Amino acid sequence: MAPLPAPSAQAGCNLRGFTLLELLVVIAIIAIASTGVAFALRDTSQTLLERDAARLAALFESARAQSRATGLAVRWQPTPDGFQFSGLPKGTLPERWLGLDTAVRTNNTIGPITLGPEPLIGRQAVVLQSISQPAQALQIATDGARPFTVQAATP
Repeated sequence: MAPLPAPSAQAGCNLRGFTLLELLVVIAIIAIASTGVAFALRDTSQTLLERDAARLAALFESARAQSRATGLAVRWQPTPDGFQFSGLPKGTLPERWLGLDTAVRTNNTIGPITLGPEPLIGRQAVVLQSISQPAQALQIATDGARPFTVQAATP
């Protein structure tokens, strides 16, 4: 049996590699997919803490508006199971955190947050933190005239 002839230059024309454009398209698809995965794997405890902080700021503003409308003093304070608004009828506003990992950072000076009925309520703040990751903390604060805002907590 005779050996097979060596491939000629014309036979090599059928063998092709990837073009630069095809490689760039594949790299772009991989980059987009890995960005999606990075967002999907975001820390859920931080996300829940951010949602609870934004929700609490909105609840403070709602309670503040109800206090001014009714002329009754409304106070907010944390409880072991969540928080409570005294001065409003029970069930008017929620009294639980969205996640089970949210808590109020406690110290000896924390007292109730006064939300009205006066238009100016004084400088007030409360710090929420993650129970499982105490380094994650957000502060909900007001200077008394402006609405409550969420910001990074200082240690």
